[in-house]
Amino acid sequence: MPLVVFLTHPQVVVDPAVPVPDWGLSEVGRARAAALAGGAWLRDVTSVWSSDERKAIECADLLAGALPRQRHTGLGENDRSATGFVPPAEFEALADAFFAEPSRSVRGWATAADEQERIVAAVEDVLADPASGDGDVVIVSHGAVGTLLWCALSGVPIARTYDQPGQGHFYTFDRDTRHVLSGWRPLDEVAGQ
Repeated sequence: MPLVVFLTHPQVVVDPAVPVPDWGLSEVGRARAAALAGGAWLRDVTSVWSSDERKAIECADLLAGALPRQRHTGLGENDRSATGFVPPAEFEALADAFFAEPSRSVRGWATAADEQERIVAAVEDVLADPASGDGDVVIVSHGAVGTLLWCALSGVPIARTYDQPGQGHFYTFDRDTRHVLSGWRPLDEVAGQ
């Protein structure tokens, strides 16, 4: 049974002067991503995909080694460009509202419903692409869209209760049936698979 491992980038360098899509991994984030390289869990992986955001690209590059790497714009984080960087407490309140009212834009952010549609379509594109091969696929993306995808695949309403507990988590699903096999787990556990 081929799997899809959907993982989110680990810790980043937060810099309010830099656009969020251009943030890179922090030293801790780089170490966590690099620790995944060469593990047995990659044995059946035929491709690694990432969004085109710097933090996801860096994570994919660090863990993939010699595996083929691809990018898909649709795997990017939800569009929060209307606000750009906001302080953590304010961000958490906006994220709560984003998930609580999926059809409403929060301060100009794309709606959760629209972003869910986009991430589902992007993952379908990735899995249908011949560049994915016929084995396991790793997708390196972002937390909010990962949660929206998980909700769609699980057949549950959009809700923040399903959100990852922090940066650098993963879940798996069956590549053929799209059946979700796990909830969010820390990235560090994937190496044990």
